[in-house]
Amino acid sequence: MFSRVLHKNLKPSSIFLISLLSLLGVFQLGSLSAVRAGEQLAPTIEFSTAEKAYIEKTGGIRMCVDPDWAPFERINEKGQHEGISADLIQLVAQRVGLKITLYPVKNWDESLAASKAGHCEIMSFLNQTPARDQWLIFTAPMFYDPNIIITREEHPYIGDIRGLHGETVALPRGTMVEERIRKTYPNLNVIPTGSEPESVALVSERKADMTIRSLIVAAYAIKKEGLFNLKISGQIPEFTNELRIGVLKEEVLLRDILDKGVKTLSAQEREAVSNRHVSIKVEQGVDYSLAAKVLAGALLVLLIATYWNRKLSRLNKELKRLSVTDKLTGLFNRLKIDIALESEIARTQRFGQPFSLIILDIDHFKNVNDTFGHQAGDQALIAVASILTKNTREVDIVGRWGGEEFIVICPQTDEAGILNLAEGLRQKVEAYDFPVAGKKTASFGVSTYCNGDQPREILQRADEALYVAKNNGRNRVEVLQRKLQ
Repeated sequence: MFSRVLHKNLKPSSIFLISLLSLLGVFQLGSLSAVRAGEQLAPTIEFSTAEKAYIEKTGGIRMCVDPDWAPFERINEKGQHEGISADLIQLVAQRVGLKITLYPVKNWDESLAASKAGHCEIMSFLNQTPARDQWLIFTAPMFYDPNIIITREEHPYIGDIRGLHGETVALPRGTMVEERIRKTYPNLNVIPTGSEPESVALVSERKADMTIRSLIVAAYAIKKEGLFNLKISGQIPEFTNELRIGVLKEEVLLRDILDKGVKTLSAQEREAVSNRHVSIKVEQGVDYSLAAKVLAGALLVLLIATYWNRKLSRLNKELKRLSVTDKLTGLFNRLKIDIALESEIARTQRFGQPFSLIILDIDHFKNVNDTFGHQAGDQALIAVASILTKNTREVDIVGRWGGEEFIVICPQTDEAGILNLAEGLRQKVEAYDFPVAGKKTASFGVSTYCNGDQPREILQRADEALYVAKNNGRNRVEVLQRKLQ
């Protein structure tokens, strides 16, 4: 139905083009296979006595899903759960020794209702929100994916969504994005829908100004549906999807078991599953009368196909850039930093080389915005980003952590080395004369990887050290040692 709605709003030439590209093999069709069990050796997981007993006595875990959220997940015509979520959850279930069965639902609203009623012990792939905290507890994130703004082709680029007034945004009801948009951006008028395809259809039909959807879902839809009348008009970095397994509150032991399985998923496994589903194929019969027309106008077809291939190539490059880049500073965003931190920990565990990180915060930054305006604040953030990139190594990973906070991940760097680097950066910031704002300082918290650290632990030590630096007078570098258990 979604495909028919979109095609109805495209120009005839666009519809014809989609058919031509399909025949030429630009869009190939076929089904996707899930991750095959046993492709690689599963990591060893240590369970407590209580967890082992739970696994042995549990016959099966019922799971509620979103039946129409491709490529993340859907229930196909055979009643089977498929998509990125299905593949990742099967890996987790296999590694922890649990059998997960699908609880059949027809739509997302029905899935939420079934979960609240206790008909399924887990929900497959969702963000943690205050509303969902009322009845669910959550594992660590299984998958990260930023949200982007989709509008019609003629809509101007959206640099800051806060600057919009009275525009309408179509969003599936009961989702993290709907909940947070209503709370954070009251300047927008929300049109609730039953699904993401319905939201996009409203934008295509000019019944809504925009929708906000996952980067991966957008890439999937662009390739599958040929959304040539729509475009990416911006992003909302703070709305990055951190997709987790939700577990009924009373099932704490089950959550802990699944959490251990989730933590075995490597960045490479997540990427492989994602690529398998976003690079989709769909099966379709050949229209031989249309094929004859294509052959008759072969030269014209090839020229048109080349044009649209280039357009799609540029779009894919822009999707990739948006997914890892902070728009204001040009540094890596939090999604990229999370992935890089996981990779660096894995590399350190394998080769035994040290690595450290810095979290820094511009002192009294609120005063810059309040006194000189947000434009001066943006100029200060851009200047700090430049100082960091110019005074770190090519192998170091520099990112914007959020607001006025920045992070630097330094491979092959011990505690003495990271303290020396942080002090040097502190002096560079202190000596710099910022446009409009004048002299500013920054506070630094550093931490070094300790054996057995998870990402949140090394980040927490650096963050706590940053607060010590703030409390001790700012414009200083602090480090905290890991507490012995």
